[in-house]
Amino acid sequence: MTKKAQKTTAGRRFQARLAGFHVLASVLLLAGCAPGRPIDPQAQARAMAAKPAEPTPNEFPAIETAKWKEGAFPNLENLRLMSTGMGKDQVRQLLGWPHFSEGLWGAQEWNYIFHLRTGKGAEFITCQYMVRFDDAMLSTGSFWKVPGCADLLRAAAKPKMPEPAAAKPPVVVQPLPSPATPLAPQRISLGTDGLFRFDGGALSDLQPQGRQKVEQLAQEIRRNFRTIQSISITGHTDRLGSTAYNDALSIKRASTVRDLLVSAGIDGALIKTSGAGKSRPVADCSGAKKTPALVACLQPNRRVEVEVRGAS
Repeated sequence: MTKKAQKTTAGRRFQARLAGFHVLASVLLLAGCAPGRPIDPQAQARAMAAKPAEPTPNEFPAIETAKWKEGAFPNLENLRLMSTGMGKDQVRQLLGWPHFSEGLWGAQEWNYIFHLRTGKGAEFITCQYMVRFDDAMLSTGSFWKVPGCADLLRAAAKPKMPEPAAAKPPVVVQPLPSPATPLAPQRISLGTDGLFRFDGGALSDLQPQGRQKVEQLAQEIRRNFRTIQSISITGHTDRLGSTAYNDALSIKRASTVRDLLVSAGIDGALIKTSGAGKSRPVADCSGAKKTPALVACLQPNRRVEVEVRGAS
């Protein structure tokens, strides 16, 4: 083979390798550049407690600069499940990839273009939605550019009343319905050992009977309250483990119960969650070493409290 032919062959091999590198790089970029990693409970607790200031309308990117300009009609149930402390993989599973080119390495802001139905036939409005992340890449808040978009999302959660019949029914005088009677706040305490496996708080940690308990609770709320003003869910733990770990675990337990109530038909906009960690024990047990007897004694402290305010 001549030197010229050898150079030509070597050049072709280099070009082939370069093309292969570009394909590999593209695959890595589409895959998100790196596999997911577990969420640190302490970092999650910090993200959930961050409460950053809401962005101004000028902080949202111009809609014409979007990479995917068509936007999307989002899954409304997924939107209602958005909460602080979520990792990027969890946000992406609920909402999909962001619609703007915001970088893949350490981007602390994802922006979306969402189309929300108004309830009038095929009519919809276009809204911009932002999710912000902290240095640990955990969500610290999600925001709408126009507040009316959030109102529309809440309105969509309520069942649509049927259209009135064309023919007018005969006029019948009915007595006025009695006004709703305010109820004293109802507080329910659920032992987390019956809901979750010991030391667990995620959806995957739920015991089969635990899901059943929360679904029964949702039925009782709908049966006993004609109107609901608010629902407060507070998670608690025993004193075993660090304060930071127990704070994060208690928040996770409260958030999981909230998500189950929403999936059972309770309006998520009425629910607030918090975690008290090990700060409010109801049982006092002696001993510092984690023994089966101490774990059993501390069981009443591992609980989720649900307070419902409304009228019958």
